[in-house]
Amino acid sequence: MATTQHIDEIASVYATSLLEVCDKQGGIALAESCSAELATLAETIRADKRFAEFLKTPIIGNNVRRDALDRAIKGRVSDLVYRFVMVVAAHGRSGRLADIADAFDGLLQARLGRVEVDMFTVNGQASADVVATVKGGVKEAFGKDAVIHQYADPNMIGGVKLRIGDQLIDGSVETQLRNMRDAVAARGSATMRSRLGNFLA
Repeated sequence: MATTQHIDEIASVYATSLLEVCDKQGGIALAESCSAELATLAETIRADKRFAEFLKTPIIGNNVRRDALDRAIKGRVSDLVYRFVMVVAAHGRSGRLADIADAFDGLLQARLGRVEVDMFTVNGQASADVVATVKGGVKEAFGKDAVIHQYADPNMIGGVKLRIGDQLIDGSVETQLRNMRDAVAARGSATMRSRLGNFLA
């Protein structure tokens, strides 16, 4: 089984190749257009679990998957994106299309001096002030403009969690409470050890 790191490298290779083609054929404008089309395709794949499994399962041959993708996207995407998807499918990487789309968007945002930020709140609708604060913090920390994607996490008590690349920045109330509890427990243990030491002295 391929490791996550290896899979990410595969996605990056395909994404880099497409970005190079865009550079030669139309520059940033073409790359942004391709990114939007690939993002839509990735959303479609992730929203349909049966289709996602169909693209990944080794039981089905590459030709069958390629034919299905051909019927699904031909005439609905640009010629460049169509040919790119067909190449990915021909190499048996249909199941990586969503990851490749993410990798391509990441490369494009980096080229534009931006960074993708996944922001999680209880209802997925942070206030304008919170968004502005996050953007300011990202700009200060990374020197890049933040492209915010908001998501709901009903399991959170409150606050904000951010995912930037492979970094998770957790400012949720739940985490703050957990840290407070751990700190209290640690102080309590230290007090107990001190009292025990005095008793044994």
